[in-house]
Amino acid sequence: MAFRLSNNAIGALNLVTLLLSAPILGGGIWMATRGDGGECDRHLSSPAIALGAVLMAISLAGLVGACCRVTWLLWVYLLAMFALIVALLGFTAFAFAVTNRGAGEAVSGRGYREYRLGDYSTWLRRHVGSSKNWDKIRSCLAGADVCRSLQDRNETWAQFVADDLSPVQSGCCKPPTSCNFTLSSADPDCDEWSNDADEICYGCRSCKAGVVAALKRDWKRVAIVNVVFLAFIVVVYSVGCCAFKNSRRDSVHRRSGGWKQAGYA
Repeated sequence: MAFRLSNNAIGALNLVTLLLSAPILGGGIWMATRGDGGECDRHLSSPAIALGAVLMAISLAGLVGACCRVTWLLWVYLLAMFALIVALLGFTAFAFAVTNRGAGEAVSGRGYREYRLGDYSTWLRRHVGSSKNWDKIRSCLAGADVCRSLQDRNETWAQFVADDLSPVQSGCCKPPTSCNFTLSSADPDCDEWSNDADEICYGCRSCKAGVVAALKRDWKRVAIVNVVFLAFIVVVYSVGCCAFKNSRRDSVHRRSGGWKQAGYA
């Protein structure tokens, strides 16, 4: 009876987990294609897509193992689930550690915020600012037409400065407010600014800061969701351990019964 109950429970929980894997997979695909510049860093969208696919495979293994009483498949399921818990725990701790610093600064009379690279964690700055990564991100930003979408709005100056721009738009699609759209030696970004639609401020430190801010925002959201998700996964894993224990006990009882019958005969 206990075996049936635990297997029914793990079957139901894994069905829920299987259903949850679909939005995780979809969320990763959305992050990779959303078009606000944040999709230009694949270090969050790619793991999300991988997590959704792995979770779907693990859930299917748990369902089959529990419903069909396949002991070896439950072994594989539990090992994979344990590895997933450890990986999620490590990623969540790391995500909170690298996103505990940095925030956009409000600008007087403006609807948007501005971002400074030095305000963020060293790892995020190095990750985005390395020449290998930044060349790819910069090329992606230019190809994604993040700034061209602002130009297509045909807004007045008053409407533009009142906009709530995304971090990438604020950092890459205009010079810092201190430049007043003129050249200035006070801020190196002022000299990096170009009216060329293919350049804009993609070479500015403020652009890197905007990408870092978008990355920090996304990682923080994922870390918070992971805390809730981890709690659910731990419950599923605990029920899976119970189902596996009962499965082994049931197998031993069946073999013992078979031996007794054979000896009796």
